[in-house]
Amino acid sequence: MAALLKPPLMTKAEVRGFIDALANHNPAPETELSFTDPFTLLVAVVLSAQATDISVNKATATLFKVAPTPKAMITLGVDGVASHIRTIGLWQTKARNVVQLARDLEEKHGGQVPDDREKLEALPGVGRKTANVVLNVAFGHATMAVDTHIFRLGNRTGLAPGKTPREVEDALLKRIPPERLRDSHHWLILHGRYVCKARRPECWRCVATQWCRYGDKTQGPEMADAPSI
Repeated sequence: MAALLKPPLMTKAEVRGFIDALANHNPAPETELSFTDPFTLLVAVVLSAQATDISVNKATATLFKVAPTPKAMITLGVDGVASHIRTIGLWQTKARNVVQLARDLEEKHGGQVPDDREKLEALPGVGRKTANVVLNVAFGHATMAVDTHIFRLGNRTGLAPGKTPREVEDALLKRIPPERLRDSHHWLILHGRYVCKARRPECWRCVATQWCRYGDKTQGPEMADAPSI
């Protein structure tokens, strides 16, 4: 894999201009995962690891009809969950994790998804990125879940360079205007998914290109994708 070459760091004014441009283009961003409450959101995010939101939504469309609660998920069991998610990567491990996290929610949290990072990360299949998504979307926290898209975008644009997802996360939390933080999680994921793509960023249709530091810059026209996170 080619090394990621760093462009110049965006100035504070460029960061605000970049984020404001994304905000003006999409004033009310939302996750593309289908869910109805914190539990179904949590399950959907766990299932989305190394899978597309589209594939997860297809699987959960049937899964959540029969198991929309922790109790129902426990009753469905590992084999039952697996029958709905076989089209998703790592489905065997994910089926076990989903049933066990449902059991943990019932036994330790009264069947409710906790609004607490440490308690979320103690659940099977839940890491920092998943916890950040749930805290942001379900509970309104200004967290930044760094997936492969945000990791790539943070480095490529000069917005928040970092060698690890945590470094990029910490940089974004420091550099993005506080009032924009919560929605920036969505803006950056969607921008990386549909415009600032891994192999060939579509700069010609980027609404924030005038503030981006990609290309003048120390990088070539293409950039290696971020490591799997």
